[in-house]
Amino acid sequence: MKLRSIVFLTAGITLAACSSTPEPIAEPTPVASNENIIPAPQPVTEAPTPAPAPVVVQPSAPIQSYQGPLPGTLDDFLYASGGEGRVFFNYDQYDLSGSARDSLRMQAQWLQSYPNVTAVIEGNADERGTREYNLALAARRAESVKSFLVNQGVSPSRLTTVSYGKERPIDGRSNEDGWSRNRNAHTNLMSGSVG
Repeated sequence: MKLRSIVFLTAGITLAACSSTPEPIAEPTPVASNENIIPAPQPVTEAPTPAPAPVVVQPSAPIQSYQGPLPGTLDDFLYASGGEGRVFFNYDQYDLSGSARDSLRMQAQWLQSYPNVTAVIEGNADERGTREYNLALAARRAESVKSFLVNQGVSPSRLTTVSYGKERPIDGRSNEDGWSRNRNAHTNLMSGSVG
């Protein structure tokens, strides 16, 4: 039985080997001289179009949103001058302190940026003293502010003064804290500003 299996197996392998046809071997083509060779026409192909350069989006600088008040407005003036548009005075004084001069320099700079703006310098006093005395003291305070602004380059024709004495307190307390707030000169913008 074994022998029979071997015979069939050998016959199967032989048949399988004979059933495939070998590939023909190409004969080499004789090379002629270069004079008689005409190159075969090549199909015309366009040069490949280069791929477009990748677009690199550079992140732009973050947009800075302006957080301050609208330029040229009263709020802008107050912001630029460091607060209320007021300078404060010591008791019975009309000379300018160092901090008052700093604030007025900023006011002058802003006023020079907006040459159409006019202002009234309002002088004020605390409630102590007579009405007449406080009107005179508040007038000197307003004039000292105007003189300083003019010396900083603001045209005197743009500035006027008024004295309110003790008639317009900004702090109703009858103590040193209230009185110190009421001894002031206020730069009140009148015309030419945006809003």
